[in-house]
Amino acid sequence: MAHALVNGRVLTRHGLQTGCAVLVEGSKITGLALPSDRRVRAAERHDLQGRYLLPGFIDAQVNGGGGVLLNQTPTVEGIRAIAQAHRPFGTTALLPTLISDQVSVMREAIAAVDAAIEAGVPGVLGIHIEGPYLAEKRKGIHQAGHFRVPDADEIALASSLKKGCTLLTLAPEQVPEATIRALVERGVIVAAGHTAGDYAQIRAGLDAGIRGFTHLFNAMTPLASRAPGAVGAALDDAQSWCGLIVDGHHVDPVTLRVAIAAKPRGKMFLVTDAMPPVGSDQDSFTLNGVTITCRDGKCQDDAGTLAGSALDMATAVRLCVKALDLPLAEAARMASTYAADFLGLSATHGRIAAGYRADFAVMDEQLKVRETWIGGQRQSHD
Repeated sequence: MAHALVNGRVLTRHGLQTGCAVLVEGSKITGLALPSDRRVRAAERHDLQGRYLLPGFIDAQVNGGGGVLLNQTPTVEGIRAIAQAHRPFGTTALLPTLISDQVSVMREAIAAVDAAIEAGVPGVLGIHIEGPYLAEKRKGIHQAGHFRVPDADEIALASSLKKGCTLLTLAPEQVPEATIRALVERGVIVAAGHTAGDYAQIRAGLDAGIRGFTHLFNAMTPLASRAPGAVGAALDDAQSWCGLIVDGHHVDPVTLRVAIAAKPRGKMFLVTDAMPPVGSDQDSFTLNGVTITCRDGKCQDDAGTLAGSALDMATAVRLCVKALDLPLAEAARMASTYAADFLGLSATHGRIAAGYRADFAVMDEQLKVRETWIGGQRQSHD
């Protein structure tokens, strides 16, 4: 049965439009039409009640949710729980993210993601392997004891996912340029993060195939007057993408506004860096034997080091509108379209147009998510 989503404010390539019905058949969008179109009349109508119909949010950095941390539960059921915990916040596609760990855990997590995709767990796009090829000086909450330089076996492991996409965060100055090129040649999307590299080292990494930057500003060398650092390299490079954590804690709103203005439009996308408390009542968890406590929206260890976030994607979109003064259409694209482009999914995800996946986030006037659709399957959050 074809569905027609009517009476909504639909985000298309022309902006937010009214008087536009979205036709869905199976897992795909088949077209956009006027409500009077015979295809709309023939379909099962779903009234959006004037709400915003946005492309489903795509989160490339999700460590956990629903009380589950991928590092501790690298299983299909763990991944299912994480994805389901984020769905009420508009996230219809994500990369479960593994924080620096042992080779055995990397292997388990990659196998679990492959199995989750094979089993059809809704919303799983692939895996994000954050580390362990990072810089100790910018380790953040990562455990430096796991850090190492990848050998041939680990290059093969990091690129071994059979289904979906693989994103790997590394410090360019810690990894030979030939290794970065080898990973890229094997289809891995490489991002710079947790790096103490200077501008020249980051630039060399970009030339070797690095495509983007993981949580810009956090755990990397800053932009200074005579030392542009990793942040300067990110903002100077017109081709790369940058992930932003917009939670009011990781980066000041003024800094975010300046950074967004500095990059070409479409090169900044939202991530949550979410931890187990998202979508659960849990206010603490353990990471590498360290207790992390969440208070007032911050996840920190006893020393005050930020450990991911308690952020969900709907909140990130709201903060883009309220704290960064961005139009809703642009905030929504940062949560969907631009993330899809970064991940190489611009032909299938992140847009409301014929031929694209029927993945939607339906938000009300207060920008609260009321429905999500994944592959044409609706879930209500009223």
